[in-house]
Amino acid sequence: MPRFKVAVPGWLLLLLCLCSMTVAAESVTLTEQQAVALFYQRNLGLLVARYNIENAMAQEIIASAIPNPTLSVEVLELSHNPGQNSNSIGCAQAITGASHNCGPAEYYTFSQLIEMAGKRGLRMQSSAIATQAAESDFRDAVRILTNMVRDAYYGLLQAQKNRWLAQQIVDYYRDIVQDNRLRQRAGDIAESDLLRIEIEAMRAQSDLDNSEAAVEQAQAALAITLNWPDKSMQFVVAEQWPELKDIGQNLSDVVLLHKALLLRPDLTADKLRADQAEKDLQRARRLKFPDVTFNAGYARDPGNTVLNTGFMGISIPLPLFYQFQGEESQSAVNLNEMRLAAEQTELGIRADVESALAAWKSSDSVMRRFESGMLARAAQVRERMELAYRKGGTSVLDFIQAQRDYKSVMLDYYTAATNRINAYYDLAKSLGVEPEGGTFSGVDNSLVGDGKGG
Repeated sequence: MPRFKVAVPGWLLLLLCLCSMTVAAESVTLTEQQAVALFYQRNLGLLVARYNIENAMAQEIIASAIPNPTLSVEVLELSHNPGQNSNSIGCAQAITGASHNCGPAEYYTFSQLIEMAGKRGLRMQSSAIATQAAESDFRDAVRILTNMVRDAYYGLLQAQKNRWLAQQIVDYYRDIVQDNRLRQRAGDIAESDLLRIEIEAMRAQSDLDNSEAAVEQAQAALAITLNWPDKSMQFVVAEQWPELKDIGQNLSDVVLLHKALLLRPDLTADKLRADQAEKDLQRARRLKFPDVTFNAGYARDPGNTVLNTGFMGISIPLPLFYQFQGEESQSAVNLNEMRLAAEQTELGIRADVESALAAWKSSDSVMRRFESGMLARAAQVRERMELAYRKGGTSVLDFIQAQRDYKSVMLDYYTAATNRINAYYDLAKSLGVEPEGGTFSGVDNSLVGDGKGG
């Protein structure tokens, strides 16, 4: 039966130490894998899911336990003169004409309950299935919560990209304004043209201020997701879009649906609980078969004809008036509920896969259009309009419009890139696939290179 452990790599311990230092006010650059690893270590929801597994393991131990035997000791005939004048061989013989007594009797009894009709075995099987279901719940929590980290991570990356673009445009307009002031003094351009450029420069600075605020908000959102709010202003994500691996995004929806039904841990957990409910129903039906209590013991009774004796016997409750019909009916209802829950989960999986696949295809198509040449054309038009404006070959309005078009294209591009990566991971989540480690069979995160890229 699989057990789940989260290994803490050396780089993570170093990072935790650095972040815990009071002098560590500098920003900490995180890759996606590092952010996910931090999340696994600190998220309360995953800790609760792990405790549920440990609780299920404890229930397994309880279910497999054999009832403890009972040892009882009895002393009988506690009176002033027990067995007085008895002729039993265990009685001490007194002097002729005097009375004599035998003393108290001692009984030592051993009792052991023996469960019949395989009830203990069914209880053990039910508990083992419950542990497997708890492990599937843990994998499902990892599946869902990991995407929360990625949404916050790439939300911060998009905010950083927007800030970089805003800073680039501010620097760009700063040079243009300086050049135009010289041209206006020389009489090459009208003062109104200079004013329009200065207004655009002010708008660019306002956009930069807004983008700075957006970055801080995204940092706070990531820090809260990582359960590390006091470090929110220190988190910076690596300026790198991830490599999209093959998770079956190019397969048909029928194939993907079949894959999801095999891999989704929530459906596995529901099916396991249905199996557990079936075992509980079998056990409830066998409750009518009574358990046997075996008794054996030793007796030393001086007042008895035989001084030392042994005895043994059994006791069986007779199910004459109540035959556990309530427990059987309750278990049958629970089985039907678990089967219904599994069917509902399967329907939900079908909807998840269809929705995630449609979102992926749409976002991927948009991204491909950007990468097919739109970005390059927007940059070329911007450069040509700048060159033409500097040489007096175009108006200031056309020049400003070219800058706005470039900015709009780049912002749309960053949005499209974020939408595609989110759709990619949403599709992986709907399939029950972890792109970095196969399926959600455990938490296994390795450090990858921290690169820089556009």
